[in-house]
Amino acid sequence: MESLKETSQPANKTSTSGGDQEEQCCPNASCEKNEEQDPPSPKQGDFSDPVYKEIAMANGAINRMNRDEMRAKCVELKLDARGVKDVLRKRLKSYYKRQKLMHSTAADGNRHAYFDYICVVDFEATCEENNPPDYLHEIIEFPIVLIDTCTLEIVDSFQEYVKPVVNPELSEFCVKLTGITQKMVDEAKTFNQVLKQAVSWLQEKELGTKYKYTFLTDGSWDMGKFLRTQCKLSQIRFPQFARKWINIRKSYGNFYKVARTQTKLICMLENLGMHYDGRPHSGLDDSRNIARIAIHMLKDGCQLRVNECMHSGEPRSVPISAPIEGALAPQMPKKRD
Repeated sequence: MESLKETSQPANKTSTSGGDQEEQCCPNASCEKNEEQDPPSPKQGDFSDPVYKEIAMANGAINRMNRDEMRAKCVELKLDARGVKDVLRKRLKSYYKRQKLMHSTAADGNRHAYFDYICVVDFEATCEENNPPDYLHEIIEFPIVLIDTCTLEIVDSFQEYVKPVVNPELSEFCVKLTGITQKMVDEAKTFNQVLKQAVSWLQEKELGTKYKYTFLTDGSWDMGKFLRTQCKLSQIRFPQFARKWINIRKSYGNFYKVARTQTKLICMLENLGMHYDGRPHSGLDDSRNIARIAIHMLKDGCQLRVNECMHSGEPRSVPISAPIEGALAPQMPKKRD
């Protein structure tokens, strides 16, 4: 739900008031802001391999190139030549780094992907043109797009519409924005039923058991606002397996070194030389386009890692120093007491 996120989404937390203790992401809740953080500098000796001097020299040469020169070099190397200058620069640097490390013993810690699969989620929810402060957004579309990080392809997807209960009649604004009609939600299952279907779908993929996976969203609202609000309305606990995720806006901004204003969905696509494919504000189409951005980032050398979690009822940033952990095996959450 891009328009709502763009106008309303806080940088690091939602307007949701406090939460239950079980909604902490970890026992000591060592979460901190990391929106503008780069990975910590290596300790002395970590970069002792001569290959890093070669990488630094290559980076210097790339920094001196103009956009046309970088595009020509991408074509020469058979890389994607689309994108703005910052994107091309990062792509070339990542390429040369991978190539040089591939032939060095220093590559040992750079070959492993963090996750086998990434699940992209972009909920659509009930809304008004001017939502009052206490408006309860109910999820009306539940999509998941599955990325295989080995093949760098979208390999499957899940989608179900959801029947709203508190505001069963969709506003005209909501219908126009999302393309979801009253008939679609009237004929849909309840959130609890749809969540159970989603859990079964994830289990069939052996995610969290055989394969390491995580979730990825366009901002904090999908998990921190929409899913949390919906779970309260449906009288179930927040799913344990969805407590940590990748906020691609933060990842994109940090990787390509661009301002937060350049991390909206359309901006990210355009900066990468791509166009939106499908209908804007369709949850499934939004998820697919977000997945395209994630795949592009992985190809450019970005190692997408979890950077947000749910703690005390609010989304918090996960420090860059936190261990890399996959999401828990999906299970249907328990009912609230």
